[in-house]
Amino acid sequence: MPSRRLQETSLRYFLEVARTGSLTEAAARLNVSISAVSRQVATLEALLEVPLFERRPRGMVPSAAGELLAAHALRGALEAERVLSDIQALQGPLSGRVRIACSSGFANEFLPRTIAAFRAQYPGVRFRLDATGPTQVSDAVLLGEADIGLTYSRAAVRGIRVEHRQPASVFAIMRPDHPLAKSRSVTLAQMHPFPIALGSPENTVRQLFDVGCSNRGLVFEPVLVSNRFEALANFVLHGGGLAITGEITVRDRLQRGELHAAEVREPGMRGRSVELQTLADRTLPEVVRTFLAFLREQLPEPGARAAATKAPASKKANARKAA
Repeated sequence: MPSRRLQETSLRYFLEVARTGSLTEAAARLNVSISAVSRQVATLEALLEVPLFERRPRGMVPSAAGELLAAHALRGALEAERVLSDIQALQGPLSGRVRIACSSGFANEFLPRTIAAFRAQYPGVRFRLDATGPTQVSDAVLLGEADIGLTYSRAAVRGIRVEHRQPASVFAIMRPDHPLAKSRSVTLAQMHPFPIALGSPENTVRQLFDVGCSNRGLVFEPVLVSNRFEALANFVLHGGGLAITGEITVRDRLQRGELHAAEVREPGMRGRSVELQTLADRTLPEVVRTFLAFLREQLPEPGARAAATKAPASKKANARKAA
């Protein structure tokens, strides 16, 4: 079968079904009818003489052949986006779009502040920021829905290139007038007498906390459980007790003096890392490379950097040298 018969429209429709697992959702995202999407997928299956999807009650899952074709289609689509973006960059000041998927804690203050600082130098750059769970961040990068993933990770993910990794300790946060606020580090036993708010069980910091409690034989009865960090932080700010989190999530609030953070001094509490993720073997557009270099510089704690913030102009030059 001549490869030129793999038409762009068919591949685009097919890739959207592979991404969403649904003809209905793919049609909605493409702004076409369901029958049009179904027809294009059927055309490809007839052309290749293999089924591209397994039809299941909960959706459509790519077959082995479908996975191969999806990888081909994704590489083609991302390469086309890169070429168009880099052509735009030749026309004048850096411009284009950067799509970021992140764990929810990074979206509260850290990333909005970083994006604003970057745009002060490059006002022509636009951003899309989607906050989700750690696993969904990597999935968004793998599916080409995000250029950059920023997440907490406990294990390597196939197909992901880690652009930057740093250890992520677990911190107990509290008001500055809390009895434990004089300490730079605390143990679980010291935390146990106080009311505590915890994230939901799928949260990575909650998972490390639960393992640590099990190892110590301690049982915490949280007075509040929420999948929204803002709810936990406001609970602490209003004098409700303690909560746990990573340093980057509350960095701005610590610098403003609103909260105090004490590292939880227990074995295994450094069992996760902050990762900057991109798709393996993908050539990134210049605008993404430039922002990625700037973002990488912002992640270490302020005391670990030569300066709290650096002008992104130098990052553009460095990114071009690395390209």
